[in-house]
Amino acid sequence: MAVNTTPESPLPVGEVSRLIGGWIDRLGAVWVEGQITQLSRRPGAGVVFLTLRDPSYDISVSVTCYRQVFDVVADVVSEGARVVVLAKPEWYAPRGQLSLRATEIKPVGVGELLARLEMLKKALASEGLFAPERKKALPFLPQLIGLVCGRASAAERDVLENARHRWPAVRFEVRNVAVQGVHAVPQVVQAVKELDEIDDVDVIIVARGGGSVEDLLPFSDEQLVRAVASCRTPVVSAIGHEPDNPLLDHVADLRASTPTDAAKKVVPDVGEEYERVRMLRDRARRCVEGFVEREERGLAHALTRPSIQDPHRMIDERADHVAALLDRGRRCLGHLLDRADSELTHTHARVVALSPAATLKRGYAVLQKADGHVVRDPDEVTADEALRARVAEGEFPVRVDGPSDARGDAGSDT
Repeated sequence: MAVNTTPESPLPVGEVSRLIGGWIDRLGAVWVEGQITQLSRRPGAGVVFLTLRDPSYDISVSVTCYRQVFDVVADVVSEGARVVVLAKPEWYAPRGQLSLRATEIKPVGVGELLARLEMLKKALASEGLFAPERKKALPFLPQLIGLVCGRASAAERDVLENARHRWPAVRFEVRNVAVQGVHAVPQVVQAVKELDEIDDVDVIIVARGGGSVEDLLPFSDEQLVRAVASCRTPVVSAIGHEPDNPLLDHVADLRASTPTDAAKKVVPDVGEEYERVRMLRDRARRCVEGFVEREERGLAHALTRPSIQDPHRMIDERADHVAALLDRGRRCLGHLLDRADSELTHTHARVVALSPAATLKRGYAVLQKADGHVVRDPDEVTADEALRARVAEGEFPVRVDGPSDARGDAGSDT
């Protein structure tokens, strides 16, 4: 194919087609797996035409085979069947068309399909796509539900009718898609991505009725599983019946056994919620009434206590005690004062009786020298010495008359 060409010397179309055919002729035969989407068996024709499609990537390729090759599997192969063919690429130069020439066709059995699904399941599980911690919780009351299902299907009717019966105000954003066949996977993936991008959608339900293993294969497709795993909106899988278990059930945030079960798990029942509210209201009322009754009993018990019935009783008792103590204190203090007064009177009387003034009042006098010294001995004075005599009513000067020859014989001169 590596040839030198220029705008001035281009290759003709026929030459290019011939070169491509020569390169493809050198390719060997390969085993190819796919799903038959078109099958053409013209009466009397020796060649059968098929279209083999990869549902995961929406890619198709034409396949031709001789009638005797197809007749071997004609009874078990039809449109929609998954097959494995041994084919060699061919180039049809007049039309510039690539096709595969099949020399052997084998239908893919259920056992083989299940084995492949089990291998895919283990591979995806090892990546953590089925881990419980990845599961997102569903909202209690979704305002807008995204629904992916077949057009006018029983699954769509079951979900809509049961959901609206349980909660009449619920709203749906429905995406009708092919739920089996070669177009199922890309359409379901596209619908899930569209609904996930709508902010108002609270939860997405992927629903389909029952079917054979082959019919449910699109919901075990790796591309769909990864698309659901990347959704930010919770996804509910409602595929087939209870025994059916596509890989979508493992990656979804919630598995419902049937579309009807999905409606029951996603939408609460308005009657049940009313009953629950009533029960909670009654329970709250009983709790409040019980609390009020307990408090009333406690208050009644408190009101029967003496301190509440006669709050001044304790004060009155204490007042009497204080008055008694006060009276006792006054009596004790009065006795002390009386005794002190009596002792003071006696002491005063003794002091008065023993005082010099009392002695003077009895007629005695006190002689003092000029310096105030009291004369106690006649020898302490001399003749003509001036003294002062102090009597009860005052004092007057005196003078010693003559010598003092004998004790007590001194005269005074006023």
